[in-house]
Amino acid sequence: MCRNVRVLYNFEPPATDEEIRAAALQFVRKISGFAKPSATNEKAFNRAVDEVARASSTLLGSLVTTAPPRNRDAEASKARTRAVRRFGS
Repeated sequence: MCRNVRVLYNFEPPATDEEIRAAALQFVRKISGFAKPSATNEKAFNRAVDEVARASSTLLGSLVTTAPPRNRDAEASKARTRAVRRFGS
């Protein structure tokens, strides 16, 4: 699960609310050990996802950099190249 968490900062266009929520969901799944919580734990699980998403959004909005924004397509291409090198074609 951790390998699927993506960098969301300094992209043009910026990360969407959906991308931030998906990252928050992955994080909460990882630390809780639940892919899908039981009915008893669902409320707490969803609240944690909302809080992590809110904190992540605040963080992304507060960070400052002088680096140029990254290009999503170029970063995806680099990741594919790394995967080929690592795992073969």
